[in-house]
Amino acid sequence: MQINQLSVVVPVRNESGNVASLISEIDAALKHITHEIVYVDDGSTDDTYIQLKGLQATFSQLKIVRHAKSCGQSTAVRTGVKVAQYDWVATLDGDGQNDPADIPKLMAVVADGVDLVGGNRRASRRDTWVKRISSVIANTVRSKMLHDDTPDTGCGLKLFKRDAFLDLPYFDHMHRFLPALIKRCGGKIVSVPVAHRNREHGKSNYGTIDRLLVGIVDLFGVAWLQRRAKIPNIIKED
Repeated sequence: MQINQLSVVVPVRNESGNVASLISEIDAALKHITHEIVYVDDGSTDDTYIQLKGLQATFSQLKIVRHAKSCGQSTAVRTGVKVAQYDWVATLDGDGQNDPADIPKLMAVVADGVDLVGGNRRASRRDTWVKRISSVIANTVRSKMLHDDTPDTGCGLKLFKRDAFLDLPYFDHMHRFLPALIKRCGGKIVSVPVAHRNREHGKSNYGTIDRLLVGIVDLFGVAWLQRRAKIPNIIKED
């Protein structure tokens, strides 16, 4: 199965130092296919929006959506997906740690029945020891409870069907449970090893410990959703 059109959604909050280089890399990685780049400014208080507006003169495929105040990464992703115009959507973090050159790798493994391809950073993780340990703990516990066929659900680099995403139940922090939610609806999940880079500018705008604590509560909520899922077998008439 070949993807010829792609929307790339990037949620950002106070990432003015990273937007120009990342947009350039995304455009270069997808130069052989029709694509759009949707940046969602999640209530930035620096000059992220000014930087983005200036880049539209160079990158005509760049769209900008703004939140008046920060609503969190999941809401920012959903905002971007809702305005995306193509059937397939790739997401990546706006801090530059995901490598856009890996997007074609995710596209290459898409086959019939696959609704989501997730990046796996575990072999190349470039983060503080606190983030690495919390990620290992979160992924281990989540995998045991949800059986979501994904070793690294926290990786921001993902590829999925737009319609499949918009059909999912929406809640804050849902982006960390996309594989489990997609599988709950009968979709197939594939994981691909991807690169992970050091942050060159700025600092993380979404906390580590608070995400871990909230994730524990959400974990039980997603498990509850899984237990109540029903996948109908549709009878097609001639």
